Amino acid sequence: MDEAPGLAPELRAAASPFQGELIFPGDPGYDAARKVWNGVVNKRPAVIARCTDNSDIVTMLRLARQNGLPVAVRGGAHSFAGHSTCDDGMVIDLSPMKRISVDPQRRVAVVEPGLTWGELTQATQEHGLVAVGGHVSVVGVPGLTLGGGVGWLARMQGLACDNLIEVELVTADGSVVRASAEENPELFWGVRGGGGNFGIATRFTLRLHAVGTLFAGMVMHPAERAQEVLRFYRDFSAAAPDAVNVLAGFGTAPPADFVPPDLRGRPAVFIAACHLGSVEDGEKALAAVREFGSPPVDLFGPMPYGQLQHMFDEMSAASTPFHVKAALLGPLDDAALDTLVEQTATMPTPASSVLVLPLGGAVSEVPPDATAFWHRGARYNLEICAVWDSPDDDAGPYREWAQACWQAMRPWSVGVEVNHLGDEGPERVREAYGDRTYGRLAALKRRYDPENVFRLNQNIRPAG
Repeated sequence: MDEAPGLAPELRAAASPFQGELIFPGDPGYDAARKVWNGVVNKRPAVIARCTDNSDIVTMLRLARQNGLPVAVRGGAHSFAGHSTCDDGMVIDLSPMKRISVDPQRRVAVVEPGLTWGELTQATQEHGLVAVGGHVSVVGVPGLTLGGGVGWLARMQGLACDNLIEVELVTADGSVVRASAEENPELFWGVRGGGGNFGIATRFTLRLHAVGTLFAGMVMHPAERAQEVLRFYRDFSAAAPDAVNVLAGFGTAPPADFVPPDLRGRPAVFIAACHLGSVEDGEKALAAVREFGSPPVDLFGPMPYGQLQHMFDEMSAASTPFHVKAALLGPLDDAALDTLVEQTATMPTPASSVLVLPLGGAVSEVPPDATAFWHRGARYNLEICAVWDSPDDDAGPYREWAQACWQAMRPWSVGVEVNHLGDEGPERVREAYGDRTYGRLAALKRRYDPENVFRLNQNIRPAG
């Protein structure tokens, strides 16, 4: 949109004592500031408010409500659905808020919401500690944590939300509240899986874990061997101890020196894994992965957690057009694996991928009603990513492939994690929670956001 007449001077005048930066259409940097991770999303907010602290956020929430502006909240801007921005509304941009405090003795970090997991790891790893994040470094801390958070350490240390000790929120009426097991415990239950429905999270207290050098990496096989590789993966992952986190995926072998010339640019299937423990124990625990089928690519070796966290960053490049479909899966029989192989054979572009991410272990040890992430019995998280070159291309064929792949795997689906939802409507949000959990969340929403100010998300509507 073009700037609404009089809106910029009115907001600039009314925003005092706002300490951040207001960016309007026509301002230098507006086009760069409105971009988000998913290149498909091309929205034009009326104003982008880059906030520096709680008082900035309270000020901008007040002005948004006074001017009837919808509110989008931007942390890492990595939402599949593009919920980090909006048309004709206000983006409350938290990216300037990057303070970190690490207490090595207590193994706790207090962090602000502008951080990515890579930035947080860089700060904690110098103490021999890491927080439980996702599988890539470029995702923001707030969205992943509040939605659940499946990552490299999930089987050993649980989800990101399971490692949240306390959170501070600015609610829709401008109040600042804290939630923990001792303070506002029902809100604490809801924010661990309920996403950004209840307020703007401005401070996270996270549990840290001692993680030294890991034995980790990836092997790659030509896609023609996908059936046997997937069967090996299923059987190996089912028997693996919780200290082992192993995932499988389909993609295209890169034109890199470590890839044999006859595999470069060809469809491939890969197994990536890490072991939490000594390098020696890791080598033994993952020996079978490296030996099976004599893989032509073997990238396993000792590495710090930060290096592991960057392994798939290139598959998540910013401003690339993405369409993602996902499902939580139960046990995978041969028919499920054959279906997956058949569907991935028609991936539309070399940049597209399908990942099978493991759950179980520490994730399944948390009672289903202990947090709003209730799918504790799921065995895998299936992520189907259609990726193409330009936002100007017709997205139809890519979306159709992802939808067909997802639909074919529905017989083995047991739900979905909200972090992996696109813009799929209220019924899919309900599927992420189930009726009982959704009802409890809706009651919480009525208490903290009865007017549904925070609705540009995987939205839980206020109860009745």
